[in-house]
Amino acid sequence: MASNQPSVFIDGEAGTTGLGIRNRLEMVPEIALRSLPATQRKDPSARQDMMAACDLVVVCLPDDAAREAAALAQALGSDAPKLLDASTAHRVDAEWTYGFPEMAPDQPDKIAMSRKVTNPGCYPTGAIGLLRPLVQAGLVPPDYPITISAVSGYSGGGRSMIEAHDRAGGPAFELYALGLEHKHVPEIEFFAGLSRRPIFMPSVGHFRQGMLVSVPLYLDDLPRRPNGADLREALRAFYEGSEYVTVGVGSKTDKLEPEALNGTNRLDLYVCANESLRHAVLVAHLDNLGKGASGAAVQNLRLMLDLDSGHN
Repeated sequence: MASNQPSVFIDGEAGTTGLGIRNRLEMVPEIALRSLPATQRKDPSARQDMMAACDLVVVCLPDDAAREAAALAQALGSDAPKLLDASTAHRVDAEWTYGFPEMAPDQPDKIAMSRKVTNPGCYPTGAIGLLRPLVQAGLVPPDYPITISAVSGYSGGGRSMIEAHDRAGGPAFELYALGLEHKHVPEIEFFAGLSRRPIFMPSVGHFRQGMLVSVPLYLDDLPRRPNGADLREALRAFYEGSEYVTVGVGSKTDKLEPEALNGTNRLDLYVCANESLRHAVLVAHLDNLGKGASGAAVQNLRLMLDLDSGHN
């Protein structure tokens, strides 16, 4: 694998996330992007041979298949490539590094040094981005009864959902995961620093991509009785100097629409507060296929391969 130009293989490049990552990596001249013929993409032997010939493999497969892909790579021993897993299979696995570079000052270094990185989910990126700084600052207790409401474009829901929405007359809006067992909840709870499982209410709108994640707070129920400015300052201080995360006062038009950051790797955070009512709503705004998937993967890949920053 010795080469001046690191080689990258996307295992599962035909899926929504795989295609998004491939499109972004095609604009990164520092790497050599390798691919298997369509007839060999499900052949374990061919995939393992390709893994052995590459520096890094991006895994874009369902969870069980992602675990199998990781096992194929690890079986190569000293020839094993670095792995970047876009599935939920390893999100809270202690042997994998969580790929949210902005969540801690030393996280970029951990990602850069790791041979196994798990890419965050789109919803968790917004929820953790909002909550972790406030929990660490002592403004939101770990056991506070958190409710997270979120809406995503339908591109994050897999092939059947995409086909349903692409058809004329697709559903305008859907609440889902009403059994309250969404697979993203464990990583939100763990990496946000919560000790009490949050209630998570995801939904899908009839638009292809974009995302809003919101968390309501009763300010007088928080131990320090903060105001909106206190919450905003804690977020601003936490992300000061960040390339991709910004903190805003709230929407000047009193509304936010989910598609405004599409095509970017940005994560915009807002504190919308009504001081007379002592209510606040935290809002994270991102592209579910950008900072919520493909953009984040490319950001992590650049760290893992020691490439210059600045591309997404």
